[in-house]
Amino acid sequence: MSYKIIVDSCCELPEQYHKDERFQFIPLGLEVGDYQIMDDEHFDQAEFLAQVALYPHCPKSSCPSPEKYMEAYRADVDNIFVVTLSSHLSGSYNSAVLGKNLYHEQYGTKNIYVFDSESASSGETQYAMKMMQLQEQGVSFEETIAELEAFRDEMKTYFILDNLETLRKNGRLTGVKAMVVSTLNIKPIMCGNHGVIEQKSQAIGMKKAIGKLADIMVKEVPDITERTLMISHCNCPDRAGFMQKELLARTKVKEIVIMDTAGVSSMYANDGGIIVTI
Repeated sequence: MSYKIIVDSCCELPEQYHKDERFQFIPLGLEVGDYQIMDDEHFDQAEFLAQVALYPHCPKSSCPSPEKYMEAYRADVDNIFVVTLSSHLSGSYNSAVLGKNLYHEQYGTKNIYVFDSESASSGETQYAMKMMQLQEQGVSFEETIAELEAFRDEMKTYFILDNLETLRKNGRLTGVKAMVVSTLNIKPIMCGNHGVIEQKSQAIGMKKAIGKLADIMVKEVPDITERTLMISHCNCPDRAGFMQKELLARTKVKEIVIMDTAGVSSMYANDGGIIVTI
């Protein structure tokens, strides 16, 4: 059966899928004071980060309208799968669900599944790739949903950021026990627990934090050699490469994918942040 995978723009797809007709991006809006742009193919990360650095307040994002999702659902395919960033971070999931309801009211029944990733960035990528894999294998719509929900319970999302201000100002760090002490260069190692941010550990300096994160992943992911490691970085390819090196020094994985963050992920991760999913 034919299918389409719709992702919001917090999802970083590998470059070879950007023009793949099986995928469609739904962009969020980004606002840094008077500077307003869409998180689409015209997003300029360097310009955006420069605007954020100059702005004394918190940058914001705006979720797509339900109508934008509804129009995307009109694709001439049998199955529609949607991946959104965590409903704890954005209204994108709720808009996608409302768009589904609007579609059914106006156009009738259709297989549409809206998936709350309970993650972001490369976490969404993991699910989009899983959807594609299952559909290419001919797995039914219902079985694909069941496998995705089981996969969500297994996947791990971690991140280390140089700057937690956007998350802090947006009230997303309520589960964090300790904050960054910038004068001591302490880097907290964070994780997502069903969409809620928690702190796993901390270390002095980014390199030590990355090494400690590699240790945590080896300990927490029992079947790690069978997993795909995805790393999204915000303007720091060297750190992403170091993360890869540190993990491979401890274990093997099935595959490694490294991507640069798009707009929404860049807003939350800030310059120098890395997001790791496995």
